[in-house]
Amino acid sequence: MNRNAYFDNARVFLIFLVVFGHLVQPFTDGSNGMNTLYLWIYTFHMPAFIFLAGFFAKGSGNWKYIFNLAKKLLVPYLIFQLLYTAYYFFIGKEGWESGIFYPQWSLWFLFSLFSWHILLIGFKKLPAAAGIISTIAIGLVAGYFGDIGHTFSLSRTIVFFPFFLMGYWMTKDQVLVLKRKGLQIAAVVVLVGVAAGIYIAPDFNSGWLLASKSYGDLGLPEFGGLARLLVYGTSFAMSFSVLALIPQSHSTVTKLGARTLYVYLLHGFFIQLFREANVFEVSNFFDVIGLAVIAAFIVWLLSSRPIQGIWQPFIEGKASILKDVFGDRGRKGDQHFNT
Repeated sequence: MNRNAYFDNARVFLIFLVVFGHLVQPFTDGSNGMNTLYLWIYTFHMPAFIFLAGFFAKGSGNWKYIFNLAKKLLVPYLIFQLLYTAYYFFIGKEGWESGIFYPQWSLWFLFSLFSWHILLIGFKKLPAAAGIISTIAIGLVAGYFGDIGHTFSLSRTIVFFPFFLMGYWMTKDQVLVLKRKGLQIAAVVVLVGVAAGIYIAPDFNSGWLLASKSYGDLGLPEFGGLARLLVYGTSFAMSFSVLALIPQSHSTVTKLGARTLYVYLLHGFFIQLFREANVFEVSNFFDVIGLAVIAAFIVWLLSSRPIQGIWQPFIEGKASILKDVFGDRGRKGDQHFNT
């Protein structure tokens, strides 16, 4: 599928919110404003990101496709699981010990993304509406089982799958319907309304948005299904509202949309170091703006060509960027020698 500025812009905005949300998280306790900002971001940033992943998941599902998928997702998962474990030990982070199938921090996404592609092989055979409704129902039921949790990223895989499947079924024209003026106005109302609702009810447990705990762990063993259904509705509405406001024009940051996986996998080295060293503090509005600037810088840095060149062998399993760099130097050297 050819690159489209709208979808790349959406990726850049969402990966910025991933980094910014992780920077903000340590300052949510005791601050209603910071807690509202954090929860507001988490109502949509991963659901929308997963929706876009599903939108571009148009593979065939044969064995070659599955093998290439494993090489693209599971190999980097294993590499970074080991790297993060070693890094956490080095910086003195508690709980650094982790089994190979207990994803370190944000690595759950790679494991779940592979699983969603595998699940898609079966679910795409169902009618779109039936498949999406059934995955929502499964997500609601899963929360009643305490054994479905962080291991194998199982809880998040099940709970977030409806967003992936909906993304798979939607076409470009259907997504761009969101750009209609009336829907954009409605989107602003939804975004502001949800922020106000979160601010008024600051005791909302963020675990409902992280999707890694059972209803019992979240304090609603009987009515958790209803609560999750409300979360589903909110996340779908927020995701589509944000996508309605994403610009369609090409800008200087649009090209970074092709490099979001690098940012996602690498930003944790910064975030965890900042947290362990207590580098930042937030006491006013300008501190929050400062965190946003730092998040933007991290996104830019980790999307840069030099970082891509260094980490491409670990993330993509190839070294084409380094080959191009040294190849160009070699050719220039030969030309200089010949002259």
